[in-house]
Amino acid sequence: MDKLSNVENGPVVFFYERIPSQNLLCRVLGVPLAVIFCGHAVAVFNFLEVCRMNVIRAVAATVFLSLVCVSNVSGQDNSSANPPVNPAHAPPYLLVLVHQEILYGKAAARQKLQVATTRIFNRIDAPSSWIDLQSITGPRHALFFDPFDSFEEIEQSSAAWAQVYITHPDVARMQEEIDALLKSEDTTIAVRRDDLGYLVDHIDLSMTRFMRVVEVRLLPGHEDDFVEASKILGEAYEMIGEETPWVVYQVKSGMESPVFFTFMPMPALKQNDDLLGWEEDLRKAEGEENTKRLDQIARESYVSTKSTLYAVNAEMSHVSKELAAGNPAFWRPSPIVAAKPSGVKTNAALGGDPVTTKSSR
Repeated sequence: MDKLSNVENGPVVFFYERIPSQNLLCRVLGVPLAVIFCGHAVAVFNFLEVCRMNVIRAVAATVFLSLVCVSNVSGQDNSSANPPVNPAHAPPYLLVLVHQEILYGKAAARQKLQVATTRIFNRIDAPSSWIDLQSITGPRHALFFDPFDSFEEIEQSSAAWAQVYITHPDVARMQEEIDALLKSEDTTIAVRRDDLGYLVDHIDLSMTRFMRVVEVRLLPGHEDDFVEASKILGEAYEMIGEETPWVVYQVKSGMESPVFFTFMPMPALKQNDDLLGWEEDLRKAEGEENTKRLDQIARESYVSTKSTLYAVNAEMSHVSKELAAGNPAFWRPSPIVAAKPSGVKTNAALGGDPVTTKSSR
């Protein structure tokens, strides 16, 4: 097999959709846990089972690392350029990711139903929140970004969602219709790694319009190599003065082998233009010795990398009131009332249906 076969996207590719947390039964580290994700019953997760794959080419992995991995220490010095944000707008400690593939030809029907249910959830204040991400690159799919503070909160959310469906059977029916339009669904739980992020306390999810997501799969027992590479590159990022923040999560359940996700929230795609000019500067900043070490880590530790660019769909996202308050025009836009055409009046007796009348001369 060619060494490049595990590199699913080029190292300079950028990243985008999914649905709310709602019905699944999982077992995390051997502890039964009721979790709700979009009304789907998701199978028991198996953590840290691994299949060995060919290692990705060293140069490609090094470039990837250069684009996405940095240490928290280096990132926190650029506070003047990126002031800390409201904690309510910050990346969560615990992240539930739900990856969905839609049946061919059913995307429009699925979106119509999802928008309708999200409006209902916004009105009744659903027990958990999510950001809906739609893929721009790679196979067409949806990724739901569901924030939680703890596993206990996930369990509480599960019980609350069960009550929602009992109280609102029409919503339960609509959710079943959405499920029928899905080709597949996978759920992953990941924990934030504060020692690996860059300017994490400057990330404002309320202003996010696009999200670059990088997935790194490692051989078992090589997590420390990932951390080492991150710290080497952190020093390089500090030297070139890069100001784009990101956050790193380590998968705890739902995927085989050790996996890390890097999320780079962006208010505009323009930030991706900067990525094209980083590679050469980073190589110079790393120095020859560190570059060789990064190549070695890539050869000996990496299984694969994948970079995907996503766009945020506010209509299918249910975010907290605090996060929505950071940018209400985007998350909670005022409904646009269509102007009544000339010669039309509303008949209250007919439930507000328009009744055409002849204009007098």
